[in-house]
Amino acid sequence: MIDLDDRLVAYPRDAMEVSVVHSRVDDGWTCVRTIFLGSSWRVGGTGSTRSDPVPGEGGLGRLSGPLSLVAMTRAKLDKQPKDVAAMFDGIAENYDLVNDVISLGQDRAWRRAVVDAVDAHSGELVLDLAAGTGTSSESFIRKGARVIACDFSLGMLSKGAERRGGASRGGVTFVAGDALSLPFADETFDAVTISFGLRNVADVDQALRELQRVTKVGGRLVICEFSHIPVEFVDKLYSTYLMAALPKVAGAFSGRSEAYDYLSESIMAWPDQAELSKYLQAAGWSRVAWRNLTLGTVALHRGFREK
Repeated sequence: MIDLDDRLVAYPRDAMEVSVVHSRVDDGWTCVRTIFLGSSWRVGGTGSTRSDPVPGEGGLGRLSGPLSLVAMTRAKLDKQPKDVAAMFDGIAENYDLVNDVISLGQDRAWRRAVVDAVDAHSGELVLDLAAGTGTSSESFIRKGARVIACDFSLGMLSKGAERRGGASRGGVTFVAGDALSLPFADETFDAVTISFGLRNVADVDQALRELQRVTKVGGRLVICEFSHIPVEFVDKLYSTYLMAALPKVAGAFSGRSEAYDYLSESIMAWPDQAELSKYLQAAGWSRVAWRNLTLGTVALHRGFREK
């Protein structure tokens, strides 16, 4: 266990709640603690204080800056569900191939990391949200778990069902559903996970609350999503690649470069690892932690439902 440092990050809610990102690394996970202050809160460990909460959806304070989700104003980033679904319908045919190409095969390692983090066992029921064609879902059945592969892109679901020979085969069942209003009863799943999909929903706070609603008490959440390299100048170089090269490479294989323009833009606008951890806490998830993959270009976040 390596003790690195503590730093305060502003996080106002109804009470003056402040997240302390406690950088103790245990098995590669950076854990997050939460403390409560009085009538003011500190920003970024600088010692400055404020008494005016930053308004945000679902009580989540939004800090100004380029990573703020509310700053996404371009048409492709307004995340209208029908537009996002239609976009994924259009790239469903070659979606898995393109993912393999643009990630240089790293998507397989990322899926294995998610499976290890979810740690599903025989008899458990797992929700794989934004499952697409179900490639990620197949990984969970090897230990005997059953999986609901849920997505709002009918094109993706149809492609996955066609490939598996039916909508419910071998422990994987495809279900159409919206992350903002999941078609499942309270406390249905032992574990819930979403890979490269949370970034595409119109209301992240609501999606995280819905995931908690359908998770059993004691259950866990694992998110796999694009993130940011901790070294700033390296992250800027990576951003240059995202904007210039990725759409062209993906377009050559998919014929839909405009869809991957959206991918690049949405990654750059997405919050970093510490910021996303606060979203999980706001939704009620406990014992929140994250782990970087591939230098931080991708990160896993996990949390548990304790009540």
